[in-house]
Amino acid sequence: MPLAKFQFKAGIDREGTSYTNAGGWFDSSLIRFRKEFVEKIGGWAKNVTATFFGTCRNLFAWVSLDGSKFLFLGTHLKSYVQEGNVFYDITPIRATTTNGIVFAATNGSSTITATDSSHGAVAGDFVTISGAVSLGGLVTANVLNQEYQIAIVLTDNTYTFTAKDTSGTTVTANASDSGNGGSGVDGAYQLNTGLDVYVQSTGWGSGLWGDGTFGALTALSFTNQLRLWSSDNFGEDLIMNPRFGGIFYWDKSGGTSARAVNITSLPGANLAPTVGMQVIVSDTDRHVIVLGADPIVGGARTGTLDPMLVAFSDQESATEWQPQTTNTAGSVRLSSGSEIVGGIRSRQETLIWTDTSLYSMQFVGPPLTFSVNLINQGVGMISPNACINSPNGVFWMSQDGFYLYNGSVQRVACSVLSYVQEGLDIDQSFKTFAILNKEFNEVWWFYPATEDGTQEISRYVIYNYSENTWSIGSLVRTAWLDQDVFDKPLATASNYLYNQESGQDDDGSPMDNVFVESSDFDLNEGNSLSFIKRIIPDIKFYGTNTDSGGPIINMLLKTRNFPSESLSTNVTKDVSNNTDQLYVRARARQAVIRLQSDDDGASGNRLGVQWRLGYTRLDLQPDGRR
Repeated sequence: MPLAKFQFKAGIDREGTSYTNAGGWFDSSLIRFRKEFVEKIGGWAKNVTATFFGTCRNLFAWVSLDGSKFLFLGTHLKSYVQEGNVFYDITPIRATTTNGIVFAATNGSSTITATDSSHGAVAGDFVTISGAVSLGGLVTANVLNQEYQIAIVLTDNTYTFTAKDTSGTTVTANASDSGNGGSGVDGAYQLNTGLDVYVQSTGWGSGLWGDGTFGALTALSFTNQLRLWSSDNFGEDLIMNPRFGGIFYWDKSGGTSARAVNITSLPGANLAPTVGMQVIVSDTDRHVIVLGADPIVGGARTGTLDPMLVAFSDQESATEWQPQTTNTAGSVRLSSGSEIVGGIRSRQETLIWTDTSLYSMQFVGPPLTFSVNLINQGVGMISPNACINSPNGVFWMSQDGFYLYNGSVQRVACSVLSYVQEGLDIDQSFKTFAILNKEFNEVWWFYPATEDGTQEISRYVIYNYSENTWSIGSLVRTAWLDQDVFDKPLATASNYLYNQESGQDDDGSPMDNVFVESSDFDLNEGNSLSFIKRIIPDIKFYGTNTDSGGPIINMLLKTRNFPSESLSTNVTKDVSNNTDQLYVRARARQAVIRLQSDDDGASGNRLGVQWRLGYTRLDLQPDGRR
């Protein structure tokens, strides 16, 4: 008999059973579909060896007037600006204490108790101590006068931290350490830290996927929320906002040693919002827009967030917010929904999602400044960062699926929707975010999966908007920025910044869990079985592999006779550049083919390996009914 060629349909399809998707692909990880064929995705490598504190959930890049490239990183503990290979801490200072801190130490303990009246700190906050003198023993002035992370907040007036030397080694007090620290101790308290997990019943995400409105805002505080930063450039400077917190400004001219400051403290600041949910700088008209601001009442900001209020500054100003006939500052309150989820700057407009609706905000000039139009009701967004611009329009993930806006709202048919919905960790869905990988015409959504049990981002779904295909997989990333200012996409995980689509490996090690698996396909028509004698693989290897044995991947043949049976792995074969054919002996009605990175322990066979799958052919013979 002639060899049977199997050309599987591009894309993963999980909407039915494996058998109903005969002739297609059913499962995958760390692969993409390009020009209808499967290939391994690109690798990643550390951008710098330095680490940062906290879980990063916001990346933003911009270029200054002198051509310097900057990257903002917002974590649940701190905020940074990266220039070159260094992360500079620009976390705003919340409060300062002058000559007001005293210390107590206990012999044999590394715990220092600090007393500072109404310090306002929470556990995890950072304080920089200066002006202290030795406690008399091992807890010297050098030990005390540095930055500390607060361990436990005992009372409104006391907290503890663990003593360390300047190298970070823990210091234990001795009998000579009596306490106090002198009369001139100062403390600079950084912005209260946020959470790296979402706590239910404190805001968004308390509702079920697709069940009515998505969550409800209850009694909120700045410190009991999942810390999500938003950021944008205002010229060569940076504007940033921790959700439900203040609006902060980093002046590039102050250098990388300068910290961001609240816009209310800038020279000439007039009625600037004191709290917000997201900050955006509009595209051509250059207004600073705050989603979810505090209103102006009686000539002053109330300090209480209105989750449906959109406030905007005067044109070309980050400081003038008082509406007057001589400027374009003002505000508008949205009516459809109960709170704003998020927004994004798009082509000549700003899109704003509430929990139930989508609005378009366009600059029209005085006297109205902005025209705000309701585009669609019933299409909320699952999280503030679940939307992304693409050449085809703005894609986003809603409570009930995926959508595209390119002048009108369109639902995007998804062949893995049920898989994503069923696997999504609802409790942590506010972490979901969308990214663009424009080199490959892809939009990715990273989301937390219940099955993985980590409460953190662990999986992704990819939509290729050029070829209309979907793929799925597992990868831990907490933020991503596509190539633009920088040559490669950037992403964060485990306190590191990575260059994505860089090489073929996992930061110098072989990539694990790379595979694609087909759906069941019939070997013959009717009730007869078929006997498989040979597999003719069609795989192209390329990359930088230098192993003496050359690059290798595994090809697995799985079979069964009925859809309800469990699959049996009949054979696992290595495929290399020199593999012409694989001799097998298998008898079945249905088969599944799986390609995976070599897992035989010879890591060199996977290092520096890229592969692309072509057509698979099988040597089949009819084999009767039994």
